Amino acid sequence: MVDPDWAALGSRWWSHVQFLADDALEGRDTGSRGYARAADYMAEQFQAAGLKPAGSDGYRQPLHLSVARIDETRCSLELVRDGNVEPLKLGDDAAIFVSSQTAPTVEAAAVFVGYGLTVPEMDYDDLAGQDLRGKIGVFVSGGPPNMAGPTLAHHRSADESRRAFRKAGVAGAIFMQNPKNVEVPWSRMSTFRLQPVMNLRDPGHDAPLPLPLEVMFNSERADKLFAGSGHSAQEVLSGLDADGPLPHFPLAIQVRARAGVMLSEATCENVLGVLPGVDPELRHEYVVVSAHLDHVGIGEPIHGDRIYSGAIDNASGDASLIEVARSLKESGARPKRSIVFLSLTGEEKGLLGSRYFAAHPTVSGRIVANLNLDMFLPLFPLQYLQVYGLSESSLGDDIRAVAEPAGVAIQADKEPEHNHFIRSDQYSFIQKGVPALSFRFGYAPGAPEEAVFKKWYAERYHAPSDDPDQPVDLVAASQFNAILERLALRVANAEHRPEWKPDSFFRRFAR
Repeated sequence: MVDPDWAALGSRWWSHVQFLADDALEGRDTGSRGYARAADYMAEQFQAAGLKPAGSDGYRQPLHLSVARIDETRCSLELVRDGNVEPLKLGDDAAIFVSSQTAPTVEAAAVFVGYGLTVPEMDYDDLAGQDLRGKIGVFVSGGPPNMAGPTLAHHRSADESRRAFRKAGVAGAIFMQNPKNVEVPWSRMSTFRLQPVMNLRDPGHDAPLPLPLEVMFNSERADKLFAGSGHSAQEVLSGLDADGPLPHFPLAIQVRARAGVMLSEATCENVLGVLPGVDPELRHEYVVVSAHLDHVGIGEPIHGDRIYSGAIDNASGDASLIEVARSLKESGARPKRSIVFLSLTGEEKGLLGSRYFAAHPTVSGRIVANLNLDMFLPLFPLQYLQVYGLSESSLGDDIRAVAEPAGVAIQADKEPEHNHFIRSDQYSFIQKGVPALSFRFGYAPGAPEEAVFKKWYAERYHAPSDDPDQPVDLVAASQFNAILERLALRVANAEHRPEWKPDSFFRRFAR
């Protein structure tokens, strides 16, 4: 058997990335004209790959969104201590993140609540026993090192945090990055406040609303918050290595905020196609292979470039959808279950497209698995593959079965403190009880690949430099696509649908 021409396959995969991440598409922001061009391209490619339309709107699933933009000319943030007012500089000291629920003005006392976590199954509650009603809860992201990754990831999610804080009756929240686990430097993170914030116009009855005030504080300026409280920022942040909760105490400040918000509406769409299954009993079960198509559009310039192209994040995943679908067509594959190829909108706005599809699927039947692609980072040869959700369901056994014969070693999440498993579109399916995996290239500890991986995050993640001019291993990308194709077929042809492991935290969502 002749080995595939991996380089040629990789070049074809990269050609899709080059189109989707071209400056002409202006960063594919949700609801933008650049996104619309990207969606047209995906629909055309799905049709060319022989996929069938998946609903009444053909290859599209429209979404209706509410949009909030900050007007910083009408915003201010101040700390009042002993009658003295200390103005904060937005973008340097802190960032206000707005929504349709943002209050025009808030003035309230502040309380430090550690990690701000409520975890009933571990009898852990940073919000218990404190008078938080009408006050500002201040917390550090992350959680105690002895808290299991899946448990922490779920309760650290925006939805669960908002539920807990709203139940406590807070007037708002201020959060700081854990300085030991920073993915994106403050200089870039603070620019995100200027991006439009979007929500589904009909989020559903169980979706928690944003808080009246949501602020991200620069952890390097944390002394401004703690001064006069009897506790220092250094004392609090040095406790991040300890098992168990951080201290809780009132801060010696009133927080005074004024927010200007511009509201509008937008429409956008998911794009999808189906490879129909052939087994009469299984064809109404669906394996969903997904990737988000949106990125963050045009933003604050870095080195003179304002277009956040999103080549690896996540045009790379959409290119893989196209290439896997094309390969299945060329091979004449006839899976027992149906396979949905789903290009999603609004991931960068809070998993909006996947939330909507998971709640309103355009296919009639049961979704049994989700294989999600979100910047799988083919930056070096494919020797190791990190798999998020590896030990949670039988899908972990499936990925081992198809990867190891190809000489690829499977690794669990190497950075569980970053909560990757709940931060991308697979989590929308997990919350509906669907077993899921997501993927990223791995590396051996201390190997040169580790430095390449971390340098990419520091320099290119959510930056204009994530563009088609960056170095990528095309051979490794095409080899990953082949593994993904074999995985999708294995799950689609299996006698039994995937199942959660008995000890999985996420088994609670099973239906």
